[in-house]
Amino acid sequence: MSGRVFLVLLLGIVASAALTQWLAVNERTRALERYRDFHALERAEQLITTADVLPEAARPTYLIAAYRGTVRLELSDMPQAQALPPTDFSTTLQQRLGERFKLSPLAEHLSACDQPRQATSMFASTQWRGTCEAINVQLHDGQVLKLSVLPPRQAPPSPHSELLTLLPFLLSIAFLAYLVARMTIKPLKRLAQAAKDLGNDINHPPVVLSGASEIRQASAAFNAMQARIRQHITQRTQMLAAITHDLQTPLTRLRLRLEKVNDAELRQRLIDDLSAMQQMVKEGLDLARSMDSSETMQALDLDALLDSVCSDATDIGQQVELRGRAAMALMGRPLAIRRCLVNLIDNAVKYGQYAQVTVERMVGAARIRIRDGGPGIAPDQMARVFEPFYRIETSRSRESGGTGLGLTIARNIAEQHGANVTLSNHKDGGLEVTLVLPEYYSGN
Repeated sequence: MSGRVFLVLLLGIVASAALTQWLAVNERTRALERYRDFHALERAEQLITTADVLPEAARPTYLIAAYRGTVRLELSDMPQAQALPPTDFSTTLQQRLGERFKLSPLAEHLSACDQPRQATSMFASTQWRGTCEAINVQLHDGQVLKLSVLPPRQAPPSPHSELLTLLPFLLSIAFLAYLVARMTIKPLKRLAQAAKDLGNDINHPPVVLSGASEIRQASAAFNAMQARIRQHITQRTQMLAAITHDLQTPLTRLRLRLEKVNDAELRQRLIDDLSAMQQMVKEGLDLARSMDSSETMQALDLDALLDSVCSDATDIGQQVELRGRAAMALMGRPLAIRRCLVNLIDNAVKYGQYAQVTVERMVGAARIRIRDGGPGIAPDQMARVFEPFYRIETSRSRESGGTGLGLTIARNIAEQHGANVTLSNHKDGGLEVTLVLPEYYSGN
């Protein structure tokens, strides 16, 4: 977004500067044309009045001297030519000379009027638009002279390119546009980072109220939203913890009383049902705790954590194999990350007899793949298994156990750490869970 804002500002300033330069160059050109026309009037009046007062015998010598520059006076080669309607220049000159002289604009087209001119600016016209015409002037003694008004001489070319002259200006406005874009986008980036930090840690410090009033209002609204979310999660966790605590006592009493049931088969079934209830209560509390981010974030050695989790699983009789090394650190909550990995491995062992854990280093992340030996999952159910209390029909047996919360808890914890959990059926059979954890950099 900052690039788009920078380009819009830069193009807007350049377009505005180009329009201003075009208007200035055209206004300067019109001013030069008006000044040139006024100078041509002065020069023409001077030449004509001087020729008029000279004796006829002295005029040829004078006309030789007058035939130079851009306003020239010479003997007319078409004294009887048909006159055109008066032009603005001839009308003004006639008023200055008076009735003693008769001016007749000629239809002769001077070739110098159409010659292209060197543009001194990319916005300047290459065609002279001032006075450029020929006029027959009849003196008081009847002699007809020809007055030619030509475009002014061109200025010598500048040794410096106009683009090089404009380069400092373009660099200045580019730098200005960059500063404005950065000032505009920086508060938005701060809010975006705050939203990302909120997703990772609900207890992250609030956004500092600074900048423009609109930014401060948005930051204050964001802080208020964070406080309400934190309060909601805390209340829910406390409520579930209280329910779990209150249920433990009657469930314990029920287990003690069930021991007095004489029918052994009935007693065992009731104890199994009670154990399932206790497990459901425990995992319900674990689900609530998976949304709680009060645990302190710290840098963790991923390889050591995986080795510990897999070793603990092997010690309790689970068939778990660990392959590969990540050789990287990650920022996370130790107990939460451990619970996430334990849930994924337990789920693989429970429904697929064993778990093959493979870890590998990626660019800026580590990928952990946990494959089991089960039948896999239908593609249309892969998204639903992350829903709370959802279990596939084939796993609803007393032997498999489970409440359908393991994957939900694992995904909640992964999302809080900026990680991603996906499921896929391995080509050689079995379900494969992929967990991608971002790498931690000490400079962050």
